[in-house]
Amino acid sequence: MQTNFTPEQLTDPGTERANQILRTCVHCGFCTATCPTYQVLGDELDSPRGRIYLIKDMLENERVPDEKTVKHIDRCLSCLACMTTCPSGVHYMHLVDHAREYIEKHYDRPWSDRALRWLLARILPYPGRFRLALLGAKIGRPFARFMPDPRLRAMLTMAPKQIPPVSRNDDPQSFAPRGERRMRVALMTGCAQKALNTDINDATIRLLTRLGCEVVVARGAGCCGALTHHMGKTAESHGTAAQNIRAWVTEMDGAGLDAIVINTSGCGTTVKDYGHMFRNSDMAGDAARVAGIARDVSEVLAQLMPEAPVRAANPARTEIAGTDAAPGGRPDRGPIRVAYHAACSLQHGQKIKDHPKALLKAAGFEVVEPADSHLCCGSAGTYNLMQPEISGQLKDRKVRTLEAKAPDVIAAGNIGCMMQIASGTGVPVVHSVELLDWASGGPKPRALGARG
Repeated sequence: MQTNFTPEQLTDPGTERANQILRTCVHCGFCTATCPTYQVLGDELDSPRGRIYLIKDMLENERVPDEKTVKHIDRCLSCLACMTTCPSGVHYMHLVDHAREYIEKHYDRPWSDRALRWLLARILPYPGRFRLALLGAKIGRPFARFMPDPRLRAMLTMAPKQIPPVSRNDDPQSFAPRGERRMRVALMTGCAQKALNTDINDATIRLLTRLGCEVVVARGAGCCGALTHHMGKTAESHGTAAQNIRAWVTEMDGAGLDAIVINTSGCGTTVKDYGHMFRNSDMAGDAARVAGIARDVSEVLAQLMPEAPVRAANPARTEIAGTDAAPGGRPDRGPIRVAYHAACSLQHGQKIKDHPKALLKAAGFEVVEPADSHLCCGSAGTYNLMQPEISGQLKDRKVRTLEAKAPDVIAAGNIGCMMQIASGTGVPVVHSVELLDWASGGPKPRALGARG
């Protein structure tokens, strides 16, 4: 694609990067085939190619974003399926993130939009505040249908019916390995996950220590910054990201770290991009170091699990029905059938496709995948709250394809996907690491206990 930025415009690092990305686009349109919003809406401007044209025009002319441009860019999920499909290697993630930052600086949103974005940015990254908000949503859920704004209805209906107890494992501390130490890792405990599902971090710690890892929850680490980053609120996202960098570098320069383990794939995509986010700051070196050892939990487990003992009796379908016995069950019922949902941030953002499935299969589970597994479930961070109608259509389609596989349980590697899918199905939804923990000595996932 030909661009016409002036030399003065290209002195801005964000514009200079956008120019590089725009020039790699060859207008082929392959991205439209895998773009969820184009599949749902059928509008060229709701495809990556259409948004690229809008972004190019907005940035080149340095114009105030208009309502039309903002609408179509806001509708982007940042699922990054287009980056998997693109034959030219267009780095759409960096381009749309820069466009959102530009819009945040130059566009005067309606007061209701500003208020909602301010509210989400002040609540979701803070587990304590988020818990209080969930309590309020639980009380207000019966009145959701009376809310005039569909986004407020979505916020009430998406809140879980049960708010998990606080886990002390999320506090800064170190967990000793069982037996000889094989690795020393920092676990990113996240923000929203600590309010929505504390079992995931607990299971991760049990599994990693069982496999010989010393697990550190670093003091000062918290939200990765993704939620505000994708709203274009760069100062806020960089502020929380900088806290993580300082916390993990302290550990790296102290007792050392072999990896920073992340069990929420949306966070992992962002942390692995810290080097780019901070490329022009005085934290560039430390940010690159952190990004260089950031790993999804499945990457670390793929390294450790081949040598790990797994219970001789594979988990069987009878075990979902409700006993507290170890995985095993009646052989005639066969292993538990797991429908694996590939989170976009994992398969497209981090290019990790095989590890979770291979680990689950090795642990004795029957793994099936839904049709169109490359398409987003509609969660996408805060997307299901800000674009509830489109998100709902994507959720319904994803749930249909998962349920078509007649699974005993649905597994995913991202808390947002888990909450989204669970709100549309009666099939238990768990994190992959919970199943792996169970199969190798841990307790049965709580979500499975009520089944049957």
